[in-house]
Amino acid sequence: MKEVPATEAKAHLARLLGDVERGEAITITRHGKAIARLVPVETDAAAQRREAVEALRRWRRTLPPSDLTIVDILSARDEGRK
Repeated sequence: MKEVPATEAKAHLARLLGDVERGEAITITRHGKAIARLVPVETDAAAQRREAVEALRRWRRTLPPSDLTIVDILSARDEGRK
């Protein structure tokens, strides 16, 4: 995360907004102390993706341990194919 003094943020706001648009978060400081943060707006799609990934992680923790290997899984998938 980039830190920028308030005076520089005022002088270069357009450039900083471009950085934020590309996904960077920027902390604005005054006398070395953080006073504000510029962060990209989270879209509904991004929030839904993050929520779906977290739901899958929670579900995965509920599964019992398994000793299946990738070879076992691929073998089962390919069983009966010509």
